Amino acid sequence: QMQLVESGGGLVQAGGSLRLSCTASVGTFGSYAMGWFRQAPGKEREFVGNCGAWSCGITDYADSVKGRFTISRDNAKNTVYLQMNSLKPEDTAVYYCAAASLRTRAASLYNYWGRGTQVTVSP
Repeated sequence: QMQLVESGGGLVQAGGSLRLSCTASVGTFGSYAMGWFRQAPGKEREFVGNCGAWSCGITDYADSVKGRFTISRDNAKNTVYLQMNSLKPEDTAVYYCAAASLRTRAASLYNYWGRGTQVTVSP
């Protein structure tokens, strides 16, 4: 059973940056594809980006964050990161990391989820 814990959220002004971290509890972390999702108040959870197993040589991003957000991973630390630059107020949401056996945009295919970390971007 894998446990995921996100950190790094907070309050930032528009145009600023944050780096989220997600640390896994198991040593097999490297074998999982990792995804980031977010949920804004009153909205459904949406895909942000994903990264393949073992390395982030292959990534996929939602159009709304492409060019601004970057996913990376450090398997030695069992951690995946989401670097968020040029943040906008519409990026305000709870951000979740998740692990899956394959790289996908479909939230239903992710087996493990963290509890989320709040990101608030002020105008």
